[in-house]
Amino acid sequence: MRIVVTGGAGFLGSHVCELLLDQGDEVVAIDNLCTATVDNIGHLLGRDGFSFVQHDVSESVPLVGAVEAVMHLASPASPKDYLEMPIETLKVGSLGTLHTLGLAQANGARYLLASTSEVYGDPQVHPQREDYWGHVNPIGPRAVYDEAKRFAEAMTMAFHRTHDLDVRISRTFNTYGPRMRPGDGRVVSNFITQALAGKPLTVYGDGSQTRSFCYVDDQVRGLVALVRSGHVGPVNIGNPDEFTVVELARTVLELTGSKSDIVFEPLPTDDPTQRRPDISLAAEVLGWRPEVDLRQGLIRTIAWFANRA
Repeated sequence: MRIVVTGGAGFLGSHVCELLLDQGDEVVAIDNLCTATVDNIGHLLGRDGFSFVQHDVSESVPLVGAVEAVMHLASPASPKDYLEMPIETLKVGSLGTLHTLGLAQANGARYLLASTSEVYGDPQVHPQREDYWGHVNPIGPRAVYDEAKRFAEAMTMAFHRTHDLDVRISRTFNTYGPRMRPGDGRVVSNFITQALAGKPLTVYGDGSQTRSFCYVDDQVRGLVALVRSGHVGPVNIGNPDEFTVVELARTVLELTGSKSDIVFEPLPTDDPTQRRPDISLAAEVLGWRPEVDLRQGLIRTIAWFANRA
């Protein structure tokens, strides 16, 4: 297929582009580079079938020719980024989704929305299944991301129901791996960069809140399997292994050999107390399960950061 990937120069998007090319697809990556870098796709620029367009899909979609699929990954995705760019985050979730849905409709193309576990908010159901509607504060600071994605899901399904557009929706849980930005504010990259620099690891709250961490190679396998599948509705794509933030910090210290201390800071507003995907649906309809456990993934990620220190 010829596939448009918005956010294609980002951490996750660049890995998606790479896997699609490896599987024989042509790829048009679109990114405004607000949280991404061309360095992420530098190794792809010379490959047959790959092209890059620097553009903001919140404003419009550039002319890219006929396509068979659109994968909309564009959005600030870390709390640091979307709290610093609240309007831009809302725009790419609303206008960016509208514009990319229009591109898919005009081409009769398949459409994948990369949504997020943040649609579940601070969940009152655990683990989270796709039929759980979530527990989100619509006017809190995190709402710029949570509600942008919830709106994007609603618009995607409206195009499906109204225009019979062939759509897919993924819900991504915490993803980590090579090409994360050192200063992006996500917990894995924070801990690794702090540990490698010999600085204290910053834990927010008492560290008892839980997260489920999916290595990027597993994540992109799931996304690509979903876009190639026949399943319309939301699908959780994440690793169901659940860890406290303190457990993560201690594992990073062990694997880096760092002597850094762990320091505790106040918990941010609306920070979820627990997060774990039920991936039964992904296993059933995609035959997908994660293969890389946390220690393996952290070792690979630490090596990548260390080589760039």
